Amino acid sequence: MASPPVPPLLEVRGLTKRYLGLTAVDDLSFSVESGAIVGIIGPNGSGKSTTVDCLSGFTRADHGRWFLEGRELSGRSPSGIARAGLIRTFQNVRAYDEMTLLDNLCVASQESDGVGWLEALGRTAGLRRAEAAARERGRALLASVGLSEYAEAPAAILSYGQRKLLSIAASMMARPKLIVLDEPVAGVNPTLIRGIDAVIRALNAQGVSFIIIEHNVEFVMSLCRRVIVLESGARIADGPPALIRSDPRVLAAYLGKTRASELAGGRG
Repeated sequence: MASPPVPPLLEVRGLTKRYLGLTAVDDLSFSVESGAIVGIIGPNGSGKSTTVDCLSGFTRADHGRWFLEGRELSGRSPSGIARAGLIRTFQNVRAYDEMTLLDNLCVASQESDGVGWLEALGRTAGLRRAEAAARERGRALLASVGLSEYAEAPAAILSYGQRKLLSIAASMMARPKLIVLDEPVAGVNPTLIRGIDAVIRALNAQGVSFIIIEHNVEFVMSLCRRVIVLESGARIADGPPALIRSDPRVLAAYLGKTRASELAGGRG
């Protein structure tokens, strides 16, 4: 007897977002399997960032539903979506510069540590255990992203690329099922890009799934096993990098129809 099909980790159905007369995301549907690293690319204005903002609850969608492991996330608050297991990073990295790297991670853990405000107010044994566990996990995560030597240093000393690594470590504090990385290598030097690539691969090997929104197409193509391409808020291509590279619709979106036709040998 055949086993029942395994449901996707993330399922998005008909996501739509409009701003006045502009449709930023147009009836977008896709799914992400558990253990995947999926890239979402597209030219400026294609709807990538709006898609992330809707899925993570920072922008309210006009239509559509999305589910994580079968649990509906549509309409939930950003904190509710994060507690359900979908964590996102931001293109402009957010950190508390005056706090140490370790304290930054401990702050990131507070949404998911299960400690209520009464426990926090009373400094209960439960709170102390949660704090000790957060510091232990924080140190381990800083080591995993190559920042352990700066654990007790203020975040203000970090370079831009190191801040990106810190944001990935912070996103891991809640043990998420899916991390959405928004422009993880934008403005980062080549050496740290390789470091970020290695960190994502290592976390994925541990079972963490990723969606990567990125303008650096080569980074996405080398890292992701599947790439979704958006144009004007709609999905125009979806598949492995080798097929995406030669898809005439993708070439036209990035280069214009005339140039795409020339590169494709005059087809279409």
